[in-house]
Amino acid sequence: MAERSQYEELARQLSAIGAVKRGLARAMPAECPGGSAAVLSLLAHHGDMRMSRLAELLAVDMSVTSRHVAHVVDRGWVERLPDPDDRRSRMLRLTGAGEEMLDDLGRRTTDMFARTLGDWSAEDVGRLTVLLGRLRDSFGDCRSHPVRPSG
Repeated sequence: MAERSQYEELARQLSAIGAVKRGLARAMPAECPGGSAAVLSLLAHHGDMRMSRLAELLAVDMSVTSRHVAHVVDRGWVERLPDPDDRRSRMLRLTGAGEEMLDDLGRRTTDMFARTLGDWSAEDVGRLTVLLGRLRDSFGDCRSHPVRPSG
């Protein structure tokens, strides 16, 4: 087990990750903020879904989800379709334009990392990717199981 000071330093480093997130945000087109990008990504990954499922995956309130969805629908990136199982509900579906935007976002993100981490070895990038995935897995699904302080 790591020493307490190592966990404290990890906490400091993770707090400073905001600079990385801001760098990623600057690489994105102004018309596609982070919430919109998350909606597109989740629909691409999970397929058509109801707004309630999207809110669950985003781990945000329905009112926030609704604003994100309105933004992407207004731009033609997502469409609302009748739910075949319940005509009162709507399903969200990624459109061709949404797939194009998602491809553009992927290119921008990849290009930004390539520029910023150009002096990193392939092994270091791979190691970071594996360790970040492991960190995320260690926290599990934090949407349904809030972490409580020990003690």
